Amino acid sequence: MSPLTPDLLARIRERAPGYDRENAFFAEDLDELRAAGYMAPRSLLDTARDQRLLAAHAPATALGINMHLVWVGVARVLHERGDSSLDWVLRDAEAGELFAFGNSEPGNDLVLWDSLTRAETVEGGFAFTGTKIFTSLAPAWTRLGVFGKQADGPDGPRLVHGFLTRDADGVTTLDDWDTLGMRATASNTTRLDHAVVSTERISRFLPVGPNADPFVFAIFANFLLLIGSVYAGIADRALELGVEAAHARTSLKTGLTSASDPDIRWRLADAALALDALAPDLETLAADVDGLVDHGGDWFRRLTGAKHRATETARRVVDQAMRVAGGGGYRSSSELARLQRDVLAGIYHPSDTESVHATVATNLLGPLP
Repeated sequence: MSPLTPDLLARIRERAPGYDRENAFFAEDLDELRAAGYMAPRSLLDTARDQRLLAAHAPATALGINMHLVWVGVARVLHERGDSSLDWVLRDAEAGELFAFGNSEPGNDLVLWDSLTRAETVEGGFAFTGTKIFTSLAPAWTRLGVFGKQADGPDGPRLVHGFLTRDADGVTTLDDWDTLGMRATASNTTRLDHAVVSTERISRFLPVGPNADPFVFAIFANFLLLIGSVYAGIADRALELGVEAAHARTSLKTGLTSASDPDIRWRLADAALALDALAPDLETLAADVDGLVDHGGDWFRRLTGAKHRATETARRVVDQAMRVAGGGGYRSSSELARLQRDVLAGIYHPSDTESVHATVATNLLGPLP
């Protein structure tokens, strides 16, 4: 049974405009979701469905929560495949710890395949020095997943992944999140200056460059499918608002509502046709991850494709709803205007459009010579 009760969702939707207007973190939402047990480990399919529902009520809250749910999902995927290295993440999540992502870096278009952050061996662990951006949950996280490159690894340069605690020295959170949309995520920049991750919290040593380690697969599977679900939820709400607007607007020329206008009907039908394809796509892949289905070398093509289709479809659906709503939707107080701003963030999440097409081309044609 979903922890997202109608009363909880109603309160979350009511707070969303204020968070956006004030550029404020969704602290009350977080407290209520924690109390409801929403942060605990669950199947990827159940989590994806709930994230889509939550996003339809408060996109920024859903996107921020996503980062915690991804790490919990990574630990669960590894555990179900016989890898207990992140079982402590599951225990910490059950105990109320809040996980966040500290992977994105300015100027790093290789994402997980390389890092501009320096990792150095120190007594008791590794010290990380670098800048991380888009650190959602910045005001509240207690565990931050980070990675960096150790230049002098045993066999050459390698990537070191681990988790910082909130009280670690050398961690500075900037107050620099003032964006067009998704404002309540408080995805501030994080600066690391010799911030130490203890040895027992180092999660992986990986080679520089693409690889199919189960840890990487688990990140891709959870991140891409849950991100896609958030944007599908935005589209769900936009279509709902578009239908409401069509029934509410009346033509002075005909005396009929816009719901009787053939062009408006076509726009909403077009949006619905695109949106209807997302649930089978996202949910089938989530169920396949839960069911340990082996898609082999096709996994990354399928996962990046699902995220791409969801974010692009969501932008199209919101655009159609804005056209149906007319000038009223352009007001800053309009929920549709907020959805229009929020949905644009989808183009910035990995994997971006260029990377997706490169992944699919490599799957079809092999690597470039």
